[in-house]
Amino acid sequence: MPGAESCPDLAVLITMVLMGGSSVFGPAAGEVLEPVPREDLRAALLDGVPGLLGEVETDTRNVLLTFARIWSTLVTGRIWSKDEAASWALARLPVEHRAVLVRARSIYLGLEDERWDDLQDAVWEHVGYVRRQIQAVSGSGVGYSG
Repeated sequence: MPGAESCPDLAVLITMVLMGGSSVFGPAAGEVLEPVPREDLRAALLDGVPGLLGEVETDTRNVLLTFARIWSTLVTGRIWSKDEAASWALARLPVEHRAVLVRARSIYLGLEDERWDDLQDAVWEHVGYVRRQIQAVSGSGVGYSG
């Protein structure tokens, strides 16, 4: 019999289900699930940051889009699709940090092939900038080594 396991994503998933407002079968999610407390959602979002940092080189597109999603959710309380979160973040990024997110969004939407060789330094600069924004809005140093 499997033992109890922690599932930090559960707060995010429940919030997404409640935001969707529909069900495949049975009552609507809002009739059977309580809203996730904002602090629990915040903690679940921040819990994923250290793992994302270890995947920047191997899953660049998804890491960049997920960082945009974390940042936008912490600020707005809404969980956006990856391309919506990228658009939200692009409107708030300094020009020098936009190119990598523009590319990640374009790759995600199937508009260009995945390649990062020309933007590798810019990727890490972007990640650092967005991490600082996440830290500022969350009041947390989670995922930070300094």
